[in-house]
Order: sequence, then C-alpha cells, then structure tokens
Amino acid sequence: METRRPKQQPADKEMTPVQIEGVRKSSRETLAPRRLRYSPAAVTPRGRKRNIKDIQHKEEDSSVAEDSGMKATNGEGLSAYELERLENIRQNQAFLSAINLFQASMELKQSSVKQQPSQRGLRSRSPAEIKEVLPPRKSLRLQKKQAELLTLPPEPRGTSVVKEAFQLKKPAGPLSMEPVNMAEGSKLPPQLLKLCSDVGSSQQCATLTNYNYLICNIICQVHIFSYQVLPQERREELNVSEYTSLLKKMNISKVKVAKVVKDRIFSAAFHPSSTNLLMAAGDKWGKVGLWSLGGDWGDDGVLLFEPHTRPVSCLAFSRVHPTQLLSLSYDGSMRCMDMEKTVFDEVYDIKDGLKTFDFLSHDCSTLVVGSWHGDVAIVDRRTPGTSHESLHSLDPKVLRCVSVHPLQQQYFAAAMSEGVNIYDSRSLKRHQSQPVCQLRGHSLSISSCYFSPCTGNRVITSCLDNHIRIYDTTALTSEAPLLTSIRHNMQTGRWLSKLSAMWDPKQENCFIVGSLSRPRIVNVFHESGRPLHVFKDDEHLSTVLSVTAFHPCRNAFLGGNASGRLHIFSD
Repeated sequence: METRRPKQQPADKEMTPVQIEGVRKSSRETLAPRRLRYSPAAVTPRGRKRNIKDIQHKEEDSSVAEDSGMKATNGEGLSAYELERLENIRQNQAFLSAINLFQASMELKQSSVKQQPSQRGLRSRSPAEIKEVLPPRKSLRLQKKQAELLTLPPEPRGTSVVKEAFQLKKPAGPLSMEPVNMAEGSKLPPQLLKLCSDVGSSQQCATLTNYNYLICNIICQVHIFSYQVLPQERREELNVSEYTSLLKKMNISKVKVAKVVKDRIFSAAFHPSSTNLLMAAGDKWGKVGLWSLGGDWGDDGVLLFEPHTRPVSCLAFSRVHPTQLLSLSYDGSMRCMDMEKTVFDEVYDIKDGLKTFDFLSHDCSTLVVGSWHGDVAIVDRRTPGTSHESLHSLDPKVLRCVSVHPLQQQYFAAAMSEGVNIYDSRSLKRHQSQPVCQLRGHSLSISSCYFSPCTGNRVITSCLDNHIRIYDTTALTSEAPLLTSIRHNMQTGRWLSKLSAMWDPKQENCFIVGSLSRPRIVNVFHESGRPLHVFKDDEHLSTVLSVTAFHPCRNAFLGGNASGRLHIFSD
C-alpha cells in the first residue's frame, strides 16, 4: 500500500500589523518603541514597511544633522520632536560658545595636572639606597610547613611606650658635624664658616632688631608734641602702605625652592646675616638641614646633619654668636651647632620630651625651656653640665610655646593647655606660680604665642578654634584686653605641622601665617585684622607652608612644607 507524504505547507508570508491584529501577545515579548530612530513616516498607509535601505538613509541624514547642530531646512522625514531637539542642541552650543566654556574647561584641565616638586636640594633617593628586589614571599601554609610557635611580648601599660620613645636619643656628649649627604669623612666647606661668621652685618642686623624700637620710644618721648600734632591713623596708614609696597616686590623662582630635610618640617629659622640668605630647618626624625641660597656645596647648597632622633620642634640662631645654632627636640635633648668647633654641643638634657625655648637674656646665655609635661626650666649655658638652674611646674598637662618679652626680658608668655599666661621669671615657684597677666578667650588648644618683636606691647596667639588673637600687653595687668580676633582655618590634621602666626621682626604691627586655601597662598595681616598681601605662585607654590618666618633685616621670608622643602620669597 502506497503511503502518501503529507503536502508541505507553504512558508508563512510576512505578517503585517493588519494580519496580527487579533493575536494577543505577552507584554514581555512586545518590543518598546525606539524613539528618534524610526519615525511614523517609515510605515506606509497600508501598514507595510518601507525599504530598509530608505530607512538607513534617513538615519544617516538625521545623525549628520545632529552632529552638525544645524537646523534642517527641509522637515520631510523628521518628526516635530526631532526638529525641536536639533534646535535645542544648536542653541545650547551657541550659548556655550558665547561664554567660552570649552576654552575654560581646557584651561582647567591643564591647571589640574599635578606639578612636579622641585628637584633642587637633597635627592629623594640615591642609587645606593634602592633596595634589592626580593622574590615574592610564600606563606608556610602554601609551603606545607609547620608554623613556629611564638609568644607575644607583654602588653605595654600607661605611658611606658611614650617614655621609651623619648629615651631613643643620640649618645651623650658632643657630636661631630659630619654631613650625611656628603661622602664619609668630608669636612665642612670653608665658605660656610665664612658666611656664618659675617659678624659685622649679622650683629648690625641683630642690634637693629632688638633696639630699634627702644630708640624710637625715646625719640617719641622727647618729641611727643610733634607726634601729637600728626594724626595717629594717618601716620600708621603711610607706614603700612610703604610696607605693603615692599611685600609686592618679593617673588619666588625655581632656584628659591629646595629640599632641605628628608621629612616634614617642624621648625625653621633665618641666619641674621644681611649679605646672604642662609636658612636652617628641622624635620620629624631629628635631622637639621642648612641651605645657602646660591651655595655650591653639598646638594645645591644643602648640608644635612643628624643631631637628634625625634622631631626638632624649635630652632634659633644666636644673635651674639652668629656661628651657633640651637636646636631642641622631642627626644629630650637640646644642642648647639658650633660651626667654629664643628661639633654639636650638649646644652640641656632630660628624659622626657622638650617642646620649645627662647632666649632669656640679650647675650643669649640664659634660656627658658618648656617641656611636654608643663614644666619650665631656666638654663644657663655658662654653667658646666646639661642640667637646669631651676625647674617650675606651670601646667599639669602640656606647654606648647614660650616667648620672652623683647625689652623687659624677665617676663615670658607661656601657651598652656587652657590659656596663655605671662610670668615673671624672678618670682617663679616650684609649683603653683602666679601669673602676672592672663590672656583669656581661647576655647581649644593653643599652638603658639609670641610677643611683638620690638616693643612687646602685643601678644599674638594661634588657636585650634580657628582664630588668631592679638592682645594688648602695654600694661601688664591681671588680664590683657583683646584687641583683634581674626578668623583663620587652623585644621591642619595629623600630617601637617600646626599653623602659627609669626610677627615680622622688622615691622611691629604685621604678621605672617600659612593657609589651607586653594590655590596655595601665604597671608600677611595687620594687627587690626586687615589683610595686607597674599603671596602666591601657581608654578612654584603648590603645597601648604605650615612653618613660616621673616628674615630679621632683609626683605625675605621662608616657608616649610610637609615634604621637607623650603620656599623663599625675596626681592
């Protein structure tokens, strides 16, 4: 019996919307309409689709119109929505071109490129310091070895860790001045000693700094009638105007930026010489760097020493012996760099950490030294040994800064945990010494306090409550009146040194302070709170200068940052 194969059904014709009108489809299978790609004109009145090539040509024409941003003159093939969209694109591009937004965006991209720090001064890493590449370490578990049983050391209690850290210091006795950035056995360049022993200019500069306003006060008393005739405000305005014009002449260049120490700068100072610019900086790990601008020794005029092991929090050149630099460190040691003897002599030494010091006499032989535990020591350098003459407890917590009155040097100001007090060194007791004057109004910890450099009639304080305060200390009464309070951001965090407002030794009523603003700047203010000048440079100043100081007699100032670099602005 012959079996017949079933007749093959013809292939399904292309279904049109009319043919599938009665078929119900799931919402998941239904494709959403694609806007701006298929226009209603692409479907014929009979419901049949146009040729695909025609649709592709229409899409190319619309894309060209969108890219050019020009309005189509012939609206055939484009919907009203597409025509409105193209018109909006054209108007937006015309507006952005009118305000030069594209040019501004390109300039912003160029300015946001990270600038390379200055390569002058200490080299970041010498070839000898490059570590050998070792093979990757494998754990004992992957090596199928048994782990060794190790016992942990006892957990430290109290402040033993802090005390042990302070006990890590250099050996007692004098240390040889051997630069660590030069070959072993190298001697100090003779030009450095000649530069530091520039006795005439440095002593003249120091004398001008200490006694110029004393002479002015005498002249004022003799010619008091002539000073009463001139208006006080007019006389100050002229002085400030001349001072501001000098500030505008100061600039920075590539040769005025150098890496002086390896780590974050905690302190810096100018040598009092007026012929050359010689700077000193102390860093986080006890190193002290000397930099002579234009020097040809060491690394671009930089010499690096290691007299301490902890942060060098205070530096000062002797005003009487310009070849001596005194340095104080958290490790509890205070040393004197003597360039004539080429040694670091011991001046004062305790077990706990030291924080600050200042000269208590005009010949720089007596010092007032403050420690981290709130004690003040009176040290006489002429006495043999490294002990103090007397020790006085002023605060149970901490003492951050001391400053001696420039004329009446028996008085000194001390920044403590709860405020600033002025004491008389002749009437100090071992405990509970009574202050001569109190400076109130601080709500948080105080980072610094300084007498005005010429008369001592003002005291400036820097506080973490974001205020710089200036007090009137003309008459040392029980409480000094507050003259000015300036709002300034002091929140440096843990990776930057604290900001401190510093007086200009040449100008009684003006001071300088670093800033956290962007772009990076340094501010100069008048004691009334009026800003006088802003130092900035987009090319050579791109970091926060936390440590600042003016030169005693030249038109120059320095700023130190967290990478160990000094920036010099000078005329």
